[in-house]
Formats: sequence, structure tokens, C-alpha cells
Amino acid sequence: MTVNDKVYRIEYLLGHGKGGYSYLAEKDGQHYVLKQIHHEPCSYYQFGNKIEAEQNDYKRLLATGIRIPKMIDIDIARERIVKEYIDGQTIFAMIEKDIPIEPYREQVYTMAKQAKTCGLNIDYFPTNFVVQNGLLYYIDYECNGYSDTWNLENWGIKYWSKTEEFMKYIRAEQE
Repeated sequence: MTVNDKVYRIEYLLGHGKGGYSYLAEKDGQHYVLKQIHHEPCSYYQFGNKIEAEQNDYKRLLATGIRIPKMIDIDIARERIVKEYIDGQTIFAMIEKDIPIEPYREQVYTMAKQAKTCGLNIDYFPTNFVVQNGLLYYIDYECNGYSDTWNLENWGIKYWSKTEEFMKYIRAEQE
């Protein structure tokens, strides 16, 4: 795939979310995440201009001090973003494999406090968090105005262990 006339070799799909497809990409011996925005319908979320939202949300997140991957490049016309690759497992994968995530709960609560202080919520679903060298990174750029309904305590933490909500999500993905 090309991003602003730079060619990236796609190695494999990392994941698919409500906003796009993220691929592990390589250029000049370095790994990156290349996100291609998609326009598939999403019944529970309303979008405006997705690529502009990603760019604006990145700037808002930088102001919070939350650990996020650096945005390397953005191609508005092709709706593609190149991000720093955070090499590690997602919290979701760790929960699935029964790997203890307790050391990372304190870090996500710190992120939640940082987000709330800046009037934001982030998407606390555990696929959006990767552990690298003992540090938790929020790898998505999505953020919204703060609301108690969508904060960590009232929504996100329900998915940070093998709760009924977590298992329901697993079953739905397997169907």
C-alpha cells in the first residue's frame, strides 16, 4: 500500500475495528501499523469524516499524556494512517489465554484519570491496549467527550476479565 507516495509492504492483518483495518506493514526494515479507513456500517456508532476524526483525536490524545503510538504519516486522500508499531500482546489476548493482567489495571486506571481530566473517554475495550516492555499503550486514537456512561468504571472494565460481557463478545465473534 502507498501512503503519500511511500510504499509499505503489508505482512498481515492485525485487526479490524469499527473504523478501519490495521495491518502490520514493513518499510526499510522497520515495522509499522498501516490503518486503512473503511466505510462499513456500524449499528452502535455514528461517524463523521473518519480520517479527520483520527487526525483530530490523535492531537487530543497527545495532550492527555496517555501512552499512544506515534502517528508517522497520514494520507487524507487514500484514508490511510501509518503508526508506530507497538510490539506486544493485547489485553484481550492475555485475558483469553488466562495471562494475568493485574499489573496493567493500575495503568489503565491512570489513563482513565488522564482522559477524564482532559474531558475525554477513550475506547476501553481490551483489544485497544497492547503491553510492550511492561508498559500499557492505548493503540487506538478514538476518543470522545467524557461521559459517565462510557467511562472505565461503568463500561470498559466489564471487558477486562472473563466476565459475562467478555464471554458474550467471544461467542458472537465465533458465530
